[in-house]
Amino acid sequence: MTISNTENKFTVIGCNSYAYIRGQIDNRKYETGCISLCENISYVDEGSCTGTGCCQIDIPKGLKKINYTAYSFNNGSQTNITEIKRCTYAFVAEQSKFKFKPSYIFDNLTENFPMVLDWAITGNAEREECKENAVRINTTEDGSAYRCKCETGYQGNPYLSNSCQTLMNATIHIAITVQIVNHVKITKGVLNAFARRVSNASNVGVGIFFVVLLVSSTWLYLVLKNRKLIKLKEKFFQQNGGFLLQQQLSKRSGSSETAKIFTAEDLKKATNNYDESRIIGRGGFGTVYKGFLTDNTPVAIKMSKTIDESQIEQFVNELVVLSQINHRNVVRLLGCCLETEVPLLVYEFVSNGTLFEHIHDKDKAPTISWEIRLRIAAETAGVLSYLHSAAATPIIHRDVKSTNILLDHNFTAKVSDFGASKLVPIDETQLSTMVQGTLGYLDPEYLHTSQLTEKSDVYSFGVVLAELLTGKKALLFDRPEEQRSLVMYFLTSLQEGCLFEILENYIVNDGNEEQLKEVAELAKICLKVKGEERPTMREVAMELDGLRMMHKHSWVNTELNPEETEHLLRDTSDVYKCADGSSTSAGYDSIKDHVLVVFDDGR
Repeated sequence: MTISNTENKFTVIGCNSYAYIRGQIDNRKYETGCISLCENISYVDEGSCTGTGCCQIDIPKGLKKINYTAYSFNNGSQTNITEIKRCTYAFVAEQSKFKFKPSYIFDNLTENFPMVLDWAITGNAEREECKENAVRINTTEDGSAYRCKCETGYQGNPYLSNSCQTLMNATIHIAITVQIVNHVKITKGVLNAFARRVSNASNVGVGIFFVVLLVSSTWLYLVLKNRKLIKLKEKFFQQNGGFLLQQQLSKRSGSSETAKIFTAEDLKKATNNYDESRIIGRGGFGTVYKGFLTDNTPVAIKMSKTIDESQIEQFVNELVVLSQINHRNVVRLLGCCLETEVPLLVYEFVSNGTLFEHIHDKDKAPTISWEIRLRIAAETAGVLSYLHSAAATPIIHRDVKSTNILLDHNFTAKVSDFGASKLVPIDETQLSTMVQGTLGYLDPEYLHTSQLTEKSDVYSFGVVLAELLTGKKALLFDRPEEQRSLVMYFLTSLQEGCLFEILENYIVNDGNEEQLKEVAELAKICLKVKGEERPTMREVAMELDGLRMMHKHSWVNTELNPEETEHLLRDTSDVYKCADGSSTSAGYDSIKDHVLVVFDDGR
């Protein structure tokens, strides 16, 4: 058995609390976390579990053997929450059975909540358990576990003989029962006689009567069902801001870059009725399916979580703006469907997985050379610079991480997942928001103040740079305590002059040591605790482009005196002990800590 990923949520309750859930998916370890803050006790709302007093995250498919650990921390700036219990609760529970109450953080939580488990048939059974008109659905890649399901167009119990019946037969059966009960009083003998198809005239007349009755009943049932479905689609379309979106798109009817509004049937057909085999990713903002449009174009279809009705206008505005972003390194939003209970977003499909997979998969990592990594970093920085300053309305991504950087077949970076993004009014430099992001990448200043700025993306990008350099994950709890946070481990090693002790082995060669040092220094500046001390993404992008150009035209520096160059870059030199006991000389980069060298590559 595994924990149901569709019925359960991992939930954390408490003020200034966080918890981690760990388990196994197949033979690999899985871990993630959730954080709950209480900036002001009046912000804690009943039924709301979005990060204030309570937070929830999805459970991935196939998770088992779970355990979780809960923590609390103090926030010195908060003085209005002293009346709460300093307790943190973490558990997995069925989503439909749990509703958050503010009393949970004031009193001890004594209620019990159920958890749903998924089951499957396993073992080498000699006989197939699936019966007539039923198909076998494998729940594991190797087919060692499976469940049964009635074929499309059938319904019933797939484990019982002759139980899976066509939908039409089931409808007729219901219609017969209803009509007999309400309109026709006949004996069991008459029904048996009708079933034996007796040939006398009276029974023929009864047979014709029943045929007409059944056809008309079935037709009426289907008409009413279709009308109800149409009304439900209209309700969801309005609820999700469909009419407002149509108005916005009509104003831009002359533009070829506007989003398309898909029907529910379009996307149902594209994903083979959202078959589980089409799932290519799950995240904090929804589930992603691979689909094919009518012209056979591959697309990625994200089934988003339900949006707050008070945020409909903002959701629509962001859809319109994001649909007009036409940057070669951004996963393009093609359109949406609003006829379903939760919005469906349609993106271009990117074929080569995520940067996270290529960095941390031991088989794929050696194929990503330093030149490719540096290009990916420069392309990603260029996108964030564009969003911050070149887009008509500035956009803060708010969830920059290696899993949100997709790669195509040429390893070209494609930034994705704008589910947490915020549009920034031109006259505002910072926004007060509910803290959202991913642990390990989250800007500590934003976490502490809830003030979101463009520099929050800069910090997260600095973590991605450290990942590219070291090949290590942002958070990893099976490392020694001092190495669990990549940021702290990276900055400490850099300070002690032990950079080359922590770099990924595959990327170091005789010709790129200086370039690696420069990128490491750039990452260090991006990871400054205070946002005002970090560079802008435009400066970061130009610096990375400059380093790439300098590497391509390294002959430019051949006439420089090495001693003079060393003197310009370093004003002090110290000797430190590295983790392996070796001694390393390290210098403090007095120029790089204040000024970023800008190279013009002609773009």
